[in-house]
Amino acid sequence: MTRTILCFGDSNTHGTRPMPSLDGAGRFGHEARWPSVMSKALGSEFEVITEGHPGRTTVHDDPMTGEYRSGVRVLPALLESHKPLDMVILKLGTNDLKYCFHVSATDIAFFLDRLVRMIRAAGAGPDGAEPKVLVLAPPPILEVGCLAEMFAGGAAKSHGLAAAIQAMTTRLNAGFFDAGRVIAVSPVDGIHYEAEAQVQLGLAMAAAVRSHLA
Repeated sequence: MTRTILCFGDSNTHGTRPMPSLDGAGRFGHEARWPSVMSKALGSEFEVITEGHPGRTTVHDDPMTGEYRSGVRVLPALLESHKPLDMVILKLGTNDLKYCFHVSATDIAFFLDRLVRMIRAAGAGPDGAEPKVLVLAPPPILEVGCLAEMFAGGAAKSHGLAAAIQAMTTRLNAGFFDAGRVIAVSPVDGIHYEAEAQVQLGLAMAAAVRSHLA
């Protein structure tokens, strides 16, 4: 029986390349993005659905790019349209570190708590059950390159993000994986991942999924 996984994330789940300028640098090809790498490693008994949106936050309406960047607004529709889901992987929090939002690592963990509870209450699993939830903490960011001012003050906060998220997942008995254990952000823009990191993360997540769905 095929098991279905929804990867709900931001630009790094979308496959955005490191940006040398605000004009952007495009997107990695389909096979090079971490959810695709994970899917290939998992094999044909899994279906992986990638829902990555550049700029997506946990709960914030972005004052520059619009309310559709808010994860809490779009998640209910995605859970309903893709069900039944065996697992949802949440990979958000990096964009919440933007200067304009003025939130702490602890705040971001509480926002993710809200999303975990939303997933569990949606009846989106097989036969209306709860899908398993695996929260993927992003690696610490750098304040470099064209995105440095946008994320001013975020680097220091990002170093406490994994611990705050892990505490939340422990409290809710949800799955947790710290991406900072296996990858780092690109020195080009301090936010996005190089091609090698996309592969490393995808392979690590394949092992984590097998462990959590065993």
